[in-house]
Amino acid sequence: MPKSWRPAKKRKRDRAASPAAARADGLPDPLDRLIAAGFPVVPAAAPHGGSCSCDRVGCPTPAAHPLSRAWLVEASTDPAQLARWRVRHPDANYVTPTGKTHSVLDVPEQAGADALQRILVAGATPGPVAEADGRYLFFAAPRTNPDTDPEADEDEWWSSSLDCRPDTLEDHPGLRWHDRGSYVFVPPSVSMAGRAARWVYWPAEGTPLPDAVVVLEVLADVLAEFSAA
Repeated sequence: MPKSWRPAKKRKRDRAASPAAARADGLPDPLDRLIAAGFPVVPAAAPHGGSCSCDRVGCPTPAAHPLSRAWLVEASTDPAQLARWRVRHPDANYVTPTGKTHSVLDVPEQAGADALQRILVAGATPGPVAEADGRYLFFAAPRTNPDTDPEADEDEWWSSSLDCRPDTLEDHPGLRWHDRGSYVFVPPSVSMAGRAARWVYWPAEGTPLPDAVVVLEVLADVLAEFSAA
């Protein structure tokens, strides 16, 4: 890993002056931009009157799950489908399934902001980065993808001890890896705490997603520094 990604002194956060904050200004509709880049989305539950918008009595994960149990196959990058969902579910949140077109590494907000700044200062280009309910979400290449890689084998997909689902946050509050079978909420989704997700960085058009392991190394270093402090 480049030496410049390991600064001797920890930089203080400065949201107003950071490259990430500057990139977030003036973005087009968050969902339209996401599907235009090839990332599928599907409607999800949202806060409603202090509870979940779904019709399940005593929902165990309020505003933290897709609306349909078939979310993995229903997710789409079709603008027409997104328009229909917006009419049918005007107040819905949205998630993007992970594992095929992308994976997502997520960490607590402060560590994520510092890691993003470190990557940019080093001259590297991250994938899209979002902030959602106090977590930074780093989009990266999936570990294996038989749909786009003719040499990939579905049976060769390798698991990680960091693999997670959104409902495992309490058990794994540090570094988490969303890949096959998981999903993340995307802007402009709103959490039960009333926080709206937002993009904090968006790469130039055509920029490939970074290797997830490279992003993982940076995030692990930053989290280690926070733990030591």
